Amino acid sequence: MSDMKDIKLYRRRYIPNEKIFLKDDIILYADQHKIITKWKPFKPRKDFCSGISAAYIKDGYKISQMFDQNGDTVYYYCDIIETVFDEESNSYTFNDLLADVKVYPDGKVEVIDLDELAEAYEKGFITSKQIKNCLRQLNKLLGIVYNGNIKSLLPESF
Repeated sequence: MSDMKDIKLYRRRYIPNEKIFLKDDIILYADQHKIITKWKPFKPRKDFCSGISAAYIKDGYKISQMFDQNGDTVYYYCDIIETVFDEESNSYTFNDLLADVKVYPDGKVEVIDLDELAEAYEKGFITSKQIKNCLRQLNKLLGIVYNGNIKSLLPESF
């Protein structure tokens, strides 16, 4: 892997249809299996003010820990993703496959946006292969969450 400073990161969403350069994300670690970043939201939010994310390239999910202004965890947000690497530009695009999981510090778990996954398929934005991969990745991630191991997917400190 080349120098972390040269890596470009993008987030691709299907609903709404957008591809955003994550120019302000700070890459803390990167290898062929995982990329860890810290960041601030694009727009100010009331529920959190910063985060750290670990994108597991081959496993197909990105785990983000959201922090409030005191540095306390508000929740973990887990995106099911498909990662595309472009060697020429040394860039990674994280395609958001829409199914998400929120895990709260008290252990409450919410699986969200499955309706958007169905809508994206109905509108032809994603393929049946992507849906199958998404559901398999979601199942694997939920196994980790239900076993209480979500914290093991993020670094101890940053």
